[in-house]
Amino acid sequence: MILSTAIRVSEAVREAVADGTPLVALESTIFTHGLPRPINLEVALEAEELVRSHGAVPATIGVLDGVPTIGLTRDEIQRLSAIDEVVKVSQRDLSIAVVKGLSGGTTVAATAFLAHSARIRVFATGGLGGVHRGAAESFDESADLVTLAEIPVLVVSAGVKSILDIPATLERLETLNITVAGYRTTRYPGFYVADSGFTVEHSVSSPEEAASILRTQDELGLCSAVLIANPIDEASQLAPETHSRVLAAALQAAESAGVAGNATTPFLLEYMQRATEGESLRVNVDVYRGNVVLGAEIATALSAPR
Repeated sequence: MILSTAIRVSEAVREAVADGTPLVALESTIFTHGLPRPINLEVALEAEELVRSHGAVPATIGVLDGVPTIGLTRDEIQRLSAIDEVVKVSQRDLSIAVVKGLSGGTTVAATAFLAHSARIRVFATGGLGGVHRGAAESFDESADLVTLAEIPVLVVSAGVKSILDIPATLERLETLNITVAGYRTTRYPGFYVADSGFTVEHSVSSPEEAASILRTQDELGLCSAVLIANPIDEASQLAPETHSRVLAAALQAAESAGVAGNATTPFLLEYMQRATEGESLRVNVDVYRGNVVLGAEIATALSAPR
């Protein structure tokens, strides 16, 4: 299944791959960096249970003591969620994390890379990284996009976080030949809101159709990812007027404070959480739950006899 001896694959994941059991990869930065304690651990364990309840095997991916691990145990998830010195590990950081014995949460890029190495085809996350505002001057663009241009996995997300430059991100996805389809919509979601104000050309109507697109990518020899943009239910989204007002204030606060580079995203997300009195955190969790369930449904459809 896997060539690198530096990567550990759990027995449950190995057996699922060998048996053709549906598998869903789950990232770890959502509980190492994206959510506060103790809700981070609760959400990580709930995501695994959601995958199981929908007939698939969860494969939470992270790095522990320098070992990239595909299929963290409950105890390992608990430990990783509580480490104070945990680092964020993108694909470019994996070799350094291994050599230095670091423990870290894997980003979308690193999770997709590791999932693919273990032949896991479906990956559920919250929101993708993308092109940052002001990237024309800063060249600040997430490594997620470049990795997904080279890794043939299906990724379920709620679009990209609205703090990013969404139209520029959609343009980059097109340039990188990454397949994008809305789930039962052609309105591209904006993570906290169901409609970012921008459109995508294609949509899929069912988990089975999404699975068929991934199979067809394989048959055509295409090596890029399939992105399924799954909007949060409108009844659960952050009120669009609140979202617009708070986001504008957050961007202004970041500029006034001179926040730039890697510090920008956590600053903006924390500002939004405070300004919405925790409502944005509730939406964040709801978004993730919905993507995990859809990911399990697509993985099940992908494993069904044709």
